[in-house]
Amino acid sequence: MPAEIHHQHRDVTGGWLRPAVFGAMDGLVSNFALIAGVAGGQASRQVVLLAGLAGLVAGAFSMAAGEYVSVASQSELAEAEIEVERRELARHPSAEQAELAGLYVERGVDPELAAEVARQLSRDPDQALKVHARAELGVTPDDLPSPLLAAVSSLLSFAVGAVLPVLPYAFGAASLWPAAVIAAVGLFAAGAVVSRLTTRSWWFGGLRQLGFGAAAAGVTYVVGALIGAGGVS
Repeated sequence: MPAEIHHQHRDVTGGWLRPAVFGAMDGLVSNFALIAGVAGGQASRQVVLLAGLAGLVAGAFSMAAGEYVSVASQSELAEAEIEVERRELARHPSAEQAELAGLYVERGVDPELAAEVARQLSRDPDQALKVHARAELGVTPDDLPSPLLAAVSSLLSFAVGAVLPVLPYAFGAASLWPAAVIAAVGLFAAGAVVSRLTTRSWWFGGLRQLGFGAAAAGVTYVVGALIGAGGVS
């Protein structure tokens, strides 16, 4: 009889979730803080709008490039270590089989059973490589994160977050308050949504993200106001 499954797990290894969440948060916080700083310096609506659009474009492509290089470097390192393991399996299969049995023994399996499991798994070189890679490196050879997916996720999510505080100025607003309200709602909603992926309560996640965003915007607004009051051009 097949095993009965009573629960399912969410995918916690995908390459899109972290950059998408981080990108949206960063886009909303950083661009609203930028707009707040420029608005604090008593800049005109056109200047604030230009700053917001420039921050959106520059930040989105910067995030995408950073994520691509970061994930690509991580994947290349993992591939290099996997290749080392592949060579060892080809050159010293008996030693690798004994090493695998030792890993199972360390996890509490009886030595005889561990040796038999390692022997059976080692009959298929591809399966043996996957088992060794997961056990020793914590990765799966055919399921490494995609740099392109991470980059696109970061670019799009940053742009979505960054465009929210720009919208009021794009539609004619001349003060910071409409952008602040939209940014506050977006920050709280984003934090609440992210909390659904964890064990945190929605209100805690929303308030935490709102607090961080408000602090960043408050600091840049004060800096912009001080620079504007000093007459720096």
